[in-house]
Amino acid sequence: MNEPIPALVQELRQGYEEGATRELGRRVARLRALHDAIQAAEPRILAALRADLNKTEYEAYLSEVSSLLAEIRFVVKRMKRWSRPKRVRTPATHIGSRSYVYSEPYGVALIIAPWNYPFQLAIAPLIGAIAAGNCAVVKPSELTPATAAVIREVVEGCLNDGTVRVVLGGIETAQALLAERFDCIFYTGSTAVGRQVMEAAARHLTPVTLELGGKSPCIVHADAKLEVAAMRIAWAKFFNAGQTCVAPDYVYVHRSVREPFIEALVRAIETMHRKRIEQGEFTHIVNERHYDRLQRYLGQGKLLHGGEGNRDTLLLEPTLLGEVNLEDEVMQEEIFGPILPILVYDELGEAIREIARRPKPLALYLFAESADVQRQVLQRLSFGGGCVNDAMFHLATPYLPFGGVGDSGMGAYHGRASFEAFSHRKSVLRQSTAFDMPLRYPHHKRALSFLRRFYK
Repeated sequence: MNEPIPALVQELRQGYEEGATRELGRRVARLRALHDAIQAAEPRILAALRADLNKTEYEAYLSEVSSLLAEIRFVVKRMKRWSRPKRVRTPATHIGSRSYVYSEPYGVALIIAPWNYPFQLAIAPLIGAIAAGNCAVVKPSELTPATAAVIREVVEGCLNDGTVRVVLGGIETAQALLAERFDCIFYTGSTAVGRQVMEAAARHLTPVTLELGGKSPCIVHADAKLEVAAMRIAWAKFFNAGQTCVAPDYVYVHRSVREPFIEALVRAIETMHRKRIEQGEFTHIVNERHYDRLQRYLGQGKLLHGGEGNRDTLLLEPTLLGEVNLEDEVMQEEIFGPILPILVYDELGEAIREIARRPKPLALYLFAESADVQRQVLQRLSFGGGCVNDAMFHLATPYLPFGGVGDSGMGAYHGRASFEAFSHRKSVLRQSTAFDMPLRYPHHKRALSFLRRFYK
């Protein structure tokens, strides 16, 4: 059972104000403890992900465990440097002074995690919160209860000093948390709920990081290497049964290569996933509501491949749709499942204009050999992040900040960006007292004339 939320938040705030999280050595120790706890709990984590989503050991380890271990090691190695006050330039008008930027923790952070990567997306922002020196409340998704229980066990088992708490529960629990005053909020989930989180944060003027979603396009140009493109798109789209915020949501393929591309994509799907489906090793849809939503999409356009499903097991196999109308529901909502609509274009500008008129996506992927085509797409389209001649792999480097723009989110994290997401940049000017400049004061008879000469 959770203790009353106001009391829990107050306890964390008191711990923060007493300095429980700020000393750098303690931050490092807490991250190392979390690293070791994740390693020790790996069998339980993988079992929970299998129970909640039928994730295979390969998918679960790759996307939910290994990335966290690598992230902690990356952050621990560099956080001392990130934490140092940074000296910056000082203008001549401030003679005798030095200027610094200090990174200080916000205080008590709230992290609300989604269900699609329930362990990774709860712990990854927590790494940044700890590295920056915050206390934190983590709210896992109630749609993946086995994983939520493991998150509490792992986190509160290794961080048992009262600086991080895991709160379990559903919508009412999330609403109760959002009613409290936090110093920063980190939310991962849908755009619709992101708006509600931002509205709640506005009551206390709390800064937010919103990692949302949207319809992430994938462009396959006429000069793309089709076999490579097909394998990489099939991997990215159907990983985790398409329940990934940066999965390719639809493909725009040049008309001249539509047929060979679809043939290559079908081959890639069959090579990569057929045996896994037959052996019950394909990730299932999270619940009946989402399964039924995806089934509605199958009646739109023309079925090119797949489409078979089982509501009892929540299995939906990789599916390709063609001849989709841009006004169809499948092209209006983020699919978040193993269904991939394929559209065609004749001129690159046509595809760019259609993508540009939609809300800015979280990710965009382009397969093209032409440097001019790459330049046009990257310059003319706004999106959170993406890849040229690959898909989803931009997530796997801590050197690239990950985040959205517009409807797909605000703020970023991963690597140093995670540290900065949970830090306030405090400006400090240190002035000398060895001398004083009388011309700065208004009573000096030459003050105004001096200022006018200086700023000419």
